[in-house]
Amino acid sequence: MKNLFFISAIILSTVSFAQEEPKTPEVPVVPEPKKSTDTTRINLKNMQVIVVSKDDGQVEIEIDTIDAAPIKPKGNVKGHWAGLDFGFNVLTDGSGSTRFPNYKYWQNDPVNSTYFNLNIGEKKFKLVQEYVGLTTGVGFNWNQVAFTNNYILMDSIDTIVGVISPQYYSKNELRATYLQVPLLLEFNTNRDNEKGLYVAVGVIGGVKLSSKVKREGKIEGDKFKEKIKGTYALNPFKCDLTARFGYGYFGAFVNYSLMPLFDTEKTTEVYPLSFGVSLNF
Repeated sequence: MKNLFFISAIILSTVSFAQEEPKTPEVPVVPEPKKSTDTTRINLKNMQVIVVSKDDGQVEIEIDTIDAAPIKPKGNVKGHWAGLDFGFNVLTDGSGSTRFPNYKYWQNDPVNSTYFNLNIGEKKFKLVQEYVGLTTGVGFNWNQVAFTNNYILMDSIDTIVGVISPQYYSKNELRATYLQVPLLLEFNTNRDNEKGLYVAVGVIGGVKLSSKVKREGKIEGDKFKEKIKGTYALNPFKCDLTARFGYGYFGAFVNYSLMPLFDTEKTTEVYPLSFGVSLNF
């Protein structure tokens, strides 16, 4: 009887363990797929705008600054002709002397003998980047020679001479206007011509547009002015050897005429020397 009871207990115990509810197996968690985005990048001068559009309709905007990379200067392809020139004239005899023993009327007054250029256009052709080039252009020249000792010019078919007048003149000048074209070989120390030294040498050709004599003075206490147009034996063309130098917008120039100012069949050889300062455009 005891054995039967023992066997029954074992069977009941086994059945109770068998009837325990089994554990639920773990289900692997699958991560949700990432939401897709649409990114737009807008590059401005020194910044980048990033626009991010998400599936849920949200929009994010980011702004990043960009360090600008140093830009290599391209250089300024300009010469040193266009601008203004102002200076003075001295008449020489071709040997460098300002004295004319046999033609004293050509000894001019340099202080009142002015030289003025309005150079309205230029073109520079590069030979070695912006450092060496050929410059040409166009301009107008107003050239005046002031006479001393009240000499007045007497122009005839065969000759032109200066004669002393008993009349006192506060202004007694020969004026001429020229159209000019230069041809300059120019050297610059900087790619940007506004920031470096420059030297230009070459020639300036010109054609005479007009000429006249202007006088001012007094007669019996009354002031008078007169302008008398004429050729005054001036050569219709001129050619000057020139040197120009300076820094940036400012410079200086020296010109020496390679052609006589007057017709040498009417008077002696006279070669103007001009010098002054420049303001470059």
